[in-house]
Amino acid sequence: MTTRPIITIFGSARPVEGDESYVEAYAVGKALASAGFVVCNGGYAGTMEASARGAKESGGKTIGVVSEFFSAESNRWIDKKIVVKSLVDRLMELISLADGYVVLKGGTGTLLEFASVWEFMNKSVIEEKPIIVFGNFWDRVIQTLNEELLFEGKESCTKYISTASSAEEVVNALRQRLK
Repeated sequence: MTTRPIITIFGSARPVEGDESYVEAYAVGKALASAGFVVCNGGYAGTMEASARGAKESGGKTIGVVSEFFSAESNRWIDKKIVVKSLVDRLMELISLADGYVVLKGGTGTLLEFASVWEFMNKSVIEEKPIIVFGNFWDRVIQTLNEELLFEGKESCTKYISTASSAEEVVNALRQRLK
């Protein structure tokens, strides 16, 4: 499809058009596409739909990874749909496709995605890639895990993680980290 960097966005399926989380995801997708990134996500509703929509309405490209476990149908803003069998396959595909990650507000699924990427880098299962956490929703999780990992002797375990409070900050952080 492209040789442009692919950014996987993790976030909730719950927000609907007009919700703050939807608006933020739309802005992130739009900014990423405008900056030349391909937007990749789980392909369903909520922030996945919003970020893909923002990307498409800015002339960008999108990838959606869906699972037969939920539904093989993706939202209408997805250019390239990848269908996998299980949730684990979906998680691994979302991780392996990406040159970087953006973590939006979400629930336990988003937590699993965020924690998996972070742990895989901590254990050198995957190469170091930027993780940009949008907003302050995950601040306490990051702080708690950082304290625990420092206790376990894992210094600089948050070196992979940057925070951003706007779509422009997301793009700037990715550009800086992906040089």
